Amino acid sequence: MPLFWRIFLLNALVLIAATALLLGPVTVSTPVLLTEAAVLTVGLAAMLVANALLLRVGLAPLQRLTRAMTTVDLLRPGQRPAVGGQGEVAELITTFNTMVDRLEEERATSSARVLSAQEAERRRIAQELHDEVGQTLTAVLLELKRVAGQAPPGLREEVRQVQETTRAGLDEVRRIARRLRPGVLDELGLASALKSLATDFGGPGLSVRHRLDADLPPLGREAELVLYRVAQEGLTNVARHARARHAEIVLRRTGPGVELCVRDDGHGTGDAPEGAGIRGMRERALLVGAGLVLGPGPGGGTEVRLTVPVPTPVHDPDRNGRS
Repeated sequence: MPLFWRIFLLNALVLIAATALLLGPVTVSTPVLLTEAAVLTVGLAAMLVANALLLRVGLAPLQRLTRAMTTVDLLRPGQRPAVGGQGEVAELITTFNTMVDRLEEERATSSARVLSAQEAERRRIAQELHDEVGQTLTAVLLELKRVAGQAPPGLREEVRQVQETTRAGLDEVRRIARRLRPGVLDELGLASALKSLATDFGGPGLSVRHRLDADLPPLGREAELVLYRVAQEGLTNVARHARARHAEIVLRRTGPGVELCVRDDGHGTGDAPEGAGIRGMRERALLVGAGLVLGPGPGGGTEVRLTVPVPTPVHDPDRNGRS
């Protein structure tokens, strides 16, 4: 029954009951007697309570829908209010869930295009840094080496200092190029890329360990890139904000797929709102249908946990031959 008719019939029932009381054997004296006032008060209270209860039951699905509208987040898919009620109420909740499904699909599609363009731009910049800036600095180093051999003794030490500064700049350019586009990921695989990442972020103030399973299932190129970028962003947050002394990268095989953990012993996130880096990790997780959980670690600090499902290969009898 439509919501309009249910509310209308409910109020009509209350009015009919009130009219029956007035036209029935119940009489009201002048002045009103105490017993008559008590009967009228009890009757009115009973009708109001019945009206409130029935309206509460009828409108409860709308209240759940309102709470869902204020808390739904497209970066955390799967949040849906349960379809309840009847008539227009159930239809409204179903329409809302359908709308959120469409919005999540469109958000994932647009994010995939944006991140693909971002990776292409990173690849271009990394290539230019390696081919142009790197080669220029290498030529400068060779020229400085030649000048140092011909310089008078008083200037030779200064030229060598400039040479070391240039060499440090070249190493920094190469490090930035590796972060923009990890060539080791394409050439040696995910495990080697994560080990290289731990080495890059490790230093005197931060020790980064890694524990990587050897029997990982085959992953697609996109899934490996998502795992690498989430680990990279997690370690970037540790180095910049956590004030941690130890961090760890764990990559292990789970039942449904692969799980990546990046944890540290820093001061944690507290009540700080999620920044662009964390939201970027959530968008990347959506690309491969992965689940991302960020919270306090088991020993304090922060833990980023990414679970990437691995599709089960379908057995094709035509490929393997028929018996």
